[in-house]
Amino acid sequence: MPENLPIVEQTLEQLGADTPERVAALFAKVRSEFDQAVTAVSDEVSWHVLRDGWLGRKAGVLALVTDNWLKPSGPAMKPAVGRGLNELRGHVESAIEERRKQIEAQAAERAAAAERIDFSLPGVERALGTRHLVRQTLEEIERIFLRLGFAVVDGPEIETPYYNFEALNMPEFHPARDMWDTFYVDTPAPNQLVLRTHTSPMQIRTMERQPPPVRVIVPGKVYRRDNPDASHLFMFHQIEGLAVDNDITFADFKGTIEFFVHEFLGKSARTRLRPSYFPFTEPSAEVDATCIVCSGRGCRVCKQTGWLEIMGAGMVDPAVYGFVGYDPKKVSGFAFGMGVDRLAILKYGIDDIQVLMQNDVRFLRQFP
Repeated sequence: MPENLPIVEQTLEQLGADTPERVAALFAKVRSEFDQAVTAVSDEVSWHVLRDGWLGRKAGVLALVTDNWLKPSGPAMKPAVGRGLNELRGHVESAIEERRKQIEAQAAERAAAAERIDFSLPGVERALGTRHLVRQTLEEIERIFLRLGFAVVDGPEIETPYYNFEALNMPEFHPARDMWDTFYVDTPAPNQLVLRTHTSPMQIRTMERQPPPVRVIVPGKVYRRDNPDASHLFMFHQIEGLAVDNDITFADFKGTIEFFVHEFLGKSARTRLRPSYFPFTEPSAEVDATCIVCSGRGCRVCKQTGWLEIMGAGMVDPAVYGFVGYDPKKVSGFAFGMGVDRLAILKYGIDDIQVLMQNDVRFLRQFP
């Protein structure tokens, strides 16, 4: 019950209302209090408070008027009290329902206003997505080799040990397999599978499908059991290259790699070859390029050597041709493999390879 209406808790006798005129004056006072209360209602919560305070069955104002004024009235006063109560009830119920409709209409209007499009407002500039830095680097490398007549091929990321190892001159228990710390797929022994440790299996798959000449590059993801650090990831991107034809020499390989380095790192970049070992190439070499940070003078990035390692390569071992039916007396070729992620961090001066895979938008926005 509203706090400012204690009169409804008293009887008419206590209030001294002993004539119809005085009863009418009391109802007028109650109605006036209600009219003030209904104008203060502004939302659904206060509307519920008003409704329960006036129409509540046990403690509402109209229930108290019924119990304290109407029921104790004698025959002479009951008609006046009943008439006043009915008029008050009708007024209260009508006003409360009208206020409910007004509140609902105002809420609907606010919701519509929130959804309304104001075409006079300036547009919202939304950032557009771009290719990831690794994808940009992959595409740049592909464009360079496409100009040299290489085709781009793709292969499965889940491989058999035959294509990942045996056909690349690494039979079972060969110590060279230790160079690739491999993820093995949990399959029955006769059907053993691995996550490819390099894209080199496509050398074999490509030569199986077509006779020489062959000139392909193979971009894709590879997997090794490396502990992630500033220069290693357990999943990274590699591009394998293969060229096989009649009379391809080591000089052809050297010229191809020098052209790539000049196009990718700039005309001033130089290359050098260091003897190395890979099971599927002979002779084998590590290819270094001038450090792009210090231009060959020596710095922390290149460990004061002036050189950065960019790929492993060499002439295809004649034993590999035996797995694909090529005659090693008639054909020769070279192969190379480069880590795309590592090339990206070398070219753009990034000191931690892990940021390439952390999806930090602040980092990615630096390479639109």
